[in-house]
Amino acid sequence: MARNMEPVLKRCKALGIEPMVLGINKKSKREVSRGNRKVSEYGLQLREKQKAKFIYGVLEKQFRIYFAKAEKQPGITGENLLRMLETRLDNVVYRLGYGRTRKEARQIVGHKLILVNGKSVNIPSYRVKAGDVISVRDKSANLQRFKDVLEVTESRIVPEWLSADHEKLTGTVLNLPSREQMSDIPVNETLIVELYSK
Repeated sequence: MARNMEPVLKRCKALGIEPMVLGINKKSKREVSRGNRKVSEYGLQLREKQKAKFIYGVLEKQFRIYFAKAEKQPGITGENLLRMLETRLDNVVYRLGYGRTRKEARQIVGHKLILVNGKSVNIPSYRVKAGDVISVRDKSANLQRFKDVLEVTESRIVPEWLSADHEKLTGTVLNLPSREQMSDIPVNETLIVELYSK
């Protein structure tokens, strides 16, 4: 599988993202001077697409598939795209606070530690629906790993479209997120739509 091995903080700085968006509580000590170089319209559009791909950990081919599906759905294409990315199982596990970062949440899902409506799901890109119950497997709930993760993520605010019960390590998808509920994602989705519409 293709992976981006570039250091996360370096990539965050290049894309203009705060590391906290990814769940990383660090700051880069290096300052990058870009001078007075003007970024073209295409450059701005490309950067927004790269931000979305980097935040959600999606590669180009999969991102194009998401965009094609978002275009076919009724409503605003950009919002549909972000909603599809936000309702991926690995992202929902991260949002519930059962993973420190989206990468860790992806690994937790891949190791079959998560149940969706009582059934084991190990596909990080699985899209959850309103009413789905996401829980940690009973055998895994007592692992020290989840106790450590919850210590770090207990201050993280669970979005309004989800409800979490940290005692039982379960969460429920109350409804699909609106753009206002995804306001913490620093991506201008209209620029992504413009890029793919060329």
